[in-house]
Amino acid sequence: MIFRVLGRIWVPLVVLVVAVAGAFTVSRLHSIFGSDNRPAYADTQKDEAPYNPKHLTYEVWGSPGATASISYFDANSIPTFVENAALPWSLSFPIGNTTAVGTVMAQGDSDSIGCRILVDSTVRSEKVKDAFRAFTSCSVTAL
Repeated sequence: MIFRVLGRIWVPLVVLVVAVAGAFTVSRLHSIFGSDNRPAYADTQKDEAPYNPKHLTYEVWGSPGATASISYFDANSIPTFVENAALPWSLSFPIGNTTAVGTVMAQGDSDSIGCRILVDSTVRSEKVKDAFRAFTSCSVTAL
């Protein structure tokens, strides 16, 4: 009779013993290797330097009295379009992102058009095109 009962439940008993032994081993290893008393490696007292943003300036120029359709990325890197802007045209704003991209594109109704991008009053990109309904673009990365 005992052999019949043991014959039916010996497999579940072995599984139970293995599970209990595994849980005990894991809990012991966690108490040794997974201690809750972890050292803090980061310094919470951070010295912050004063923030000094760069200033980006877009300039587009052409023949006197000409107009142009101008596309550019604004301070938040959002594409912006200005139609029939009187030339010369200029836009200046501070930029806070260290990896910002400055891009301006312009197509005028005259035969000559130029663009320029200045970062902190330093020319970083400049192009002039002479053609029928001239198109030009200037781009600066890693400002």
